[in-house]
Amino acid sequence: MSSDITSRRKSAPRPSATLFDWFARSASFIALLCLVAVFAQMFLRSTAFGKSGWPTALLVITAAFATLTSMSRQLAGQNVMLAATIIAVAGGVAHAVGVITGIPFGPFAYSGGAGPMFFSTLAWPIPAIWVIVILNARGVARLILKPWRKIKNYGFWVIGVAAALVVLFDLALEPFATRANGYWVWLPTKFPWTWNGMPLINSLGWALVAILTLAFATPSLINKHSRSRKLPTDFHPLIVWVLLLALFGTSAAVNQLWSSLALCIGTALVSILFALRGARW
Repeated sequence: MSSDITSRRKSAPRPSATLFDWFARSASFIALLCLVAVFAQMFLRSTAFGKSGWPTALLVITAAFATLTSMSRQLAGQNVMLAATIIAVAGGVAHAVGVITGIPFGPFAYSGGAGPMFFSTLAWPIPAIWVIVILNARGVARLILKPWRKIKNYGFWVIGVAAALVVLFDLALEPFATRANGYWVWLPTKFPWTWNGMPLINSLGWALVAILTLAFATPSLINKHSRSRKLPTDFHPLIVWVLLLALFGTSAAVNQLWSSLALCIGTALVSILFALRGARW
């Protein structure tokens, strides 16, 4: 009798877990509405939305909030916020230094379309973008590597795969941010290779910052209770990942940036294929 009561207590949903589920679903729904608004603006520039940047700004805010609330269903909220703070600060500082010195991303400058600036140096969405990219890239990497989660170097593999996904995401983001919307511009550089106007040294900068950021943030994202109770597979990062790639790919198609469109499609398909394969393990 006592064992039955104990098992019922363990299986019964906690009020806090139910509350987090409600917040996560609500935040994801609002973020989806904002994504629809950005798509609408892309095709209806001359009507209701005009050239206002508020749909994209709201998408950045709501996508970050949806990412954090979704993670809080399986991790302690304070751990999620600590990791998000580490990522936002590290990414923001790296971009602020990049604006001043050109290191580590290459020389660039923000335009008025990027919105308000912190200390006249850093565009306000950048810390939130880093949170979205890093946490969802890590989530997709964990899905891909789920069959190998018990190997000794699993954590290092997650960081490596996540960093590679971050680089691919940035390659998809750049044409959307520069060629389509003009949020920042790349300044002349001696580097011979570019991607839609972006010097490829930028990819190395994103990879290095992603690896260092994940190295410091990962301890806060380790679930200490995963061994005592089996957690459901979390597909939220993959959904966010694919929807944002769909946005960038659609923008590339509208602006006839075919190489960027091919990259978005390829990255999305490979992410879906390997993440679903790993999740079924």
